[in-house]
Amino acid sequence: MELWYTEKQTESYGITAKVTETFVSEQTDFQKLDMIETEQFGTMLVLDGMVMTTDKDEFVYHEMVAHPALFTHPNPEHVLVVGGGDGGVIREVLKHPQVKKAVLVEIDGKVIEYSKQYLPNIAGELANPRVEVIVNDGFMHIHDHKNTYDVIMVDSTEPVGPAVNLFTRGFYQGIYESLKDEGIFVAQTDNPWFKADLITSVNRDVKEVFPIVRVYCANVPTYPSGLWTFTMGSKQHDPLAVDESAIPELDTKYYSPRLHKAAFALPKFVENLVK
Repeated sequence: MELWYTEKQTESYGITAKVTETFVSEQTDFQKLDMIETEQFGTMLVLDGMVMTTDKDEFVYHEMVAHPALFTHPNPEHVLVVGGGDGGVIREVLKHPQVKKAVLVEIDGKVIEYSKQYLPNIAGELANPRVEVIVNDGFMHIHDHKNTYDVIMVDSTEPVGPAVNLFTRGFYQGIYESLKDEGIFVAQTDNPWFKADLITSVNRDVKEVFPIVRVYCANVPTYPSGLWTFTMGSKQHDPLAVDESAIPELDTKYYSPRLHKAAFALPKFVENLVK
């Protein structure tokens, strides 16, 4: 008998993958957590029935959360990652030698625990001495740390369960206050095919807080529709003003100096969502 995992992405559409082994299936204090082995995408982390990351395509999302903001900021020494307990964004952040300290605040310690065990290629830098791992509510951490960070990255699930508060204007205002004078933040903001209203509302809320707001896209095959958006809010520095020739080549698979500005060239229907 074959076993298949299906994520129902809308009421009438989903994706499915053949499962070869189930490592973990557990209800944590915050969400349903599954760690499975799939034939097509390798090990897959699933939270509340939604694919969070996989061995095969994780690099796209993690690189695109981290590098556009870090190469826009002139000296990103102190970085906060909210969520992201799998450790992928932290791994990419540490590729920047200017970063003196990277703080990970993940509400669900089980995500960290199982990612270390089953996704070592993603979570392998969580023990790095430049990293501080905190199991706590990212919303409250930001509230308690004013004028602290150069860059804040919000690596959250979709706005359900423990991530609901991470898609509110109040959260973006808290981020603004937690950033230093040249601060930048970036958040994943879902896909334009099924969540167009969310992208529009987030963009509106961020524009009420930050003077510079940019949206960019990447292709993540296991995320709904494959086309994924990210929203960047900046106090001073525009990612479109970055000198691409000054961006060094990193050990990446998706992001590159040539892609930095290109990612901000939106398909017209996405551009219309954020006018």
